[in-house]
Amino acid sequence: MNSFSGLSIFRAFRSRNYSLYFVGRAVTQFGTWMQRFAVVWVIYSLTHSTFMSGVTFFAEQFPAFLFSFAGGVVADRYNRITVIRITQFSSMIQAVILAALVYTGHAMAWEILTLSVILGIINAFDIPARQSLIHLVVTDESDLPNAISLTTATASLAQILGAGSAGLFLAALGAPACFLINAASFGGVIISLLLMKLPPYQQKKKDKKVGTEFVEGFQYVTKTRALGMVILMVAIVSLLVGPYNTLFPEFASVVFHGGPKTYGYIGSCVGVGAMLGTIFLASRKPDTNLKRLLFISTVVMGVGLIGFSFIRLFPLAMIFAALAGFGGMTQYTASNILIQTGSDPHMRGRAIGIMLMAIFGMLPLGSLLIGKVAGIIGAPTTVLGAGLISIVLALIFFRFLLNRKSRPDTEIKDAETLATQEVIEENV
Repeated sequence: MNSFSGLSIFRAFRSRNYSLYFVGRAVTQFGTWMQRFAVVWVIYSLTHSTFMSGVTFFAEQFPAFLFSFAGGVVADRYNRITVIRITQFSSMIQAVILAALVYTGHAMAWEILTLSVILGIINAFDIPARQSLIHLVVTDESDLPNAISLTTATASLAQILGAGSAGLFLAALGAPACFLINAASFGGVIISLLLMKLPPYQQKKKDKKVGTEFVEGFQYVTKTRALGMVILMVAIVSLLVGPYNTLFPEFASVVFHGGPKTYGYIGSCVGVGAMLGTIFLASRKPDTNLKRLLFISTVVMGVGLIGFSFIRLFPLAMIFAALAGFGGMTQYTASNILIQTGSDPHMRGRAIGIMLMAIFGMLPLGSLLIGKVAGIIGAPTTVLGAGLISIVLALIFFRFLLNRKSRPDTEIKDAETLATQEVIEENV
């Protein structure tokens, strides 16, 4: 293990606690992606409705958005380890109930959607606590950027393996198997927390009111044009382009005349593109013009969606699906870095929180919108429209994105803000 962690790309593994954190999160993320894909497939199989597929995404993501502010407060004011243990046990129970309902044949769409809402509320408290834990588990502060890079790359890999495995298990054993695997995967985080050796928790002093700090952050973002424009752009993309994965079941079943395996392949290919996008950003030069990269990645995502929308040769269509995943993840990651590097240190956390609210507030609403539109004009035409919108948005923001009058990109040392990328990776 020492020789392995000695490699520069794996240097964060020098921290025993981070190694445990990494393994626990990797196992849990794999199970999460299996359940996420399986739930959407079950709802589509029950209803054969693209709109209901959109409702499925909305049911999990929108409660997370609504309660994320409360989750952030809890993460800042209470023991994060205790919060994570509670959320992991709660998520495990949710997955077991879901498996039981589907296995016994009593599952109805409204029951599954209700459980998805419950999971969304749980995630609203789990994500802030988990993303802010990483600075406690890395011993050497200089290893923090490497730790985040490894964690985010693992999130993309979990999507690839989770989506592909979900397709195989759906075809061979059915959705309950996916849900039970997810339930078991939460044990990864619980066991890793038990094995960690962490300093005793110290109660934090609460000075300002939470509402006051949020208002200050919102005013700061709206007055700082470089930040406000990035957040506006990512919000529009999240509403009108990002939820294209809502239509994967329709593409798998109707467009490509396949089944669960086809559905899994599509999700895996998008995940491959997302992982390549993460690696590409991690290997960028320090002086890379991120705003120009944001423009290019938004265009690339649009091209990928346009190709995926009308190509019927499955292997070729998967190349464009990967291209869309690459452009989408690069776009979100570049936006995240721009917000972090462009904001003042004392306002950075709040600026990131507002960006996350923009993303995770618009994505579920977009899922409803895209699902409804696809029910009227068809999934291929809807994805084609999303691709065109992506390119048009890049052109609309062209002058801003090519304006070099902005703060230079710098390395971020704050683990709490760097961990934001893990959240984006896991949910987009």
